[in-house]
Amino acid sequence: MGFFTAIGELIVRYWPFFLDGVRATLIIALFSVILGFVMGTVLTLMRMSKWKILKWPATAFVEFFRGTPLLVQLMFIFYGLPMVGVQFPDIAFIPDFSRFAAGIVAMSLNSAAYVSEIMRAGIQAVESGQMEAARSIGLTHAQAMKIVVLPQAVRNILPALGNEFVTVIKESSIVSVIGIGDLMFRTNDVIAVTYQSLPALAIALIIYFILTFVFGRLVNFMERKLKYESKES
Repeated sequence: MGFFTAIGELIVRYWPFFLDGVRATLIIALFSVILGFVMGTVLTLMRMSKWKILKWPATAFVEFFRGTPLLVQLMFIFYGLPMVGVQFPDIAFIPDFSRFAAGIVAMSLNSAAYVSEIMRAGIQAVESGQMEAARSIGLTHAQAMKIVVLPQAVRNILPALGNEFVTVIKESSIVSVIGIGDLMFRTNDVIAVTYQSLPALAIALIIYFILTFVFGRLVNFMERKLKYESKES
């Protein structure tokens, strides 16, 4: 009973810390998923291009970021890039903006590599006759890809994209190593003040589960809605 009492006391006394951490976690996850989706889509189109000058760099990017640990990527971007003259700017009215920028860049690049693989599989799953039919009515390859193929591919890969968003939420805890005040960082703050590591970590686990569960159900709802609309049309 003492364990659950400690959890309740920590929530009552330190809920602003946890709330601030949740806010930072969601900001990082949201921007990382949006940027990762955009970059992943561009990488997919480059990888499926007939031009080797586009295909090879995109393939190398995806293989590199999928084949190296996110922690190393984050540390290299935050600590390594300033050593070669690439600085993340600080903005006066946004505390720790340079840290947030580095974290979002690292998470976005990593997510883009996985999104690219998801997108490529989704595009290849669309029947080749769709592209041929679009070209037969006068659309260019780029127009057919944008108007016909990509919308169908996104519908097919929505569950996988949703899983990627949930994964980004969980993996965002790694940005605490560069001092970003996300949920894990704030949890460590509470542990440092109270010395109650197990109850504080239990609260973090519960919050992460709530976040991933809610967004997972939201993705399922969107998937069912898209399937219903596709049947109606």
